[in-house]
Amino acid sequence: MTRMSIVIPAHDEGPLVRIGLEHMLADAEPGEFEVVVVANGCSDDTADQARRVGGVTVVEIDRASKILALNAGDAAARGFPRAYVDSDVRISTATLRALAAALDETTEPRAAAPRLRVDTARTSRPVRAYYRVWALSDYRGDGHIGSGVYAVNAAGRARWDAFPDVIADDRFVQQRFRPAERRSLDGEEFVVAASKDMRTHIRRGIRIERGNRELPAAVQLAAHEPARRRYLRLLGRVAVRPALWVCLPFYLYGFAAAKVGARSGGAVTWSRDDSLRETVRA
Repeated sequence: MTRMSIVIPAHDEGPLVRIGLEHMLADAEPGEFEVVVVANGCSDDTADQARRVGGVTVVEIDRASKILALNAGDAAARGFPRAYVDSDVRISTATLRALAAALDETTEPRAAAPRLRVDTARTSRPVRAYYRVWALSDYRGDGHIGSGVYAVNAAGRARWDAFPDVIADDRFVQQRFRPAERRSLDGEEFVVAASKDMRTHIRRGIRIERGNRELPAAVQLAAHEPARRRYLRLLGRVAVRPALWVCLPFYLYGFAAAKVGARSGGAVTWSRDDSLRETVRA
């Protein structure tokens, strides 16, 4: 029996999508996971690269749109639990199994995700300093769903119809579940590569901030704690760790620049950091 269905939107990912799939399915049994890759608006060989991995279903749509790809993937996928995985993350077969098992524990609506680990091996020193402080933030605490991987059981997926036309699909899903209905898996992780430099990091942060702001209150079931309390807790954690004091200015700069940039106006559009893709293609 299929353990879980997995939907992966992919736009001009080339060999990166194949590498991610091979890592994801390295220890999988035949038919253990139903994997649907949705190549959306691609002008490269993303679809062909995905087809090179056995047992993967590839759906192609003409328009470059993550939301359209998520909905097309949902239409093609058959099973639950169902995971939604960005094509540029690394996640193991064992973690996918743990994710499916966690969601099979109840028939009540649930959302779950592994812990996020940011790989800073190829980034600049300022970005590494930023993430050393970020690692202590409430954002990393229990109940965080998204940032590259999230999954729901059948009752959880019934919380919404089609994915709405938003930038922050992961934030949209997280806010469909109250904190007690979310689960972050201790001991399990997925990996996302950090941006190559602070300029690229801030550009990504602006897109994320604008995407979060566009979500209407009507779609959010979970109330937000006042931001001031969260910021003060983070500063308190840094204050008792002298080794991080030198990192704090880089965190404050990266954080504030994204906030200010998001307020500067302009259309909210989907964008991505291509530095990892450039490394793979090289």
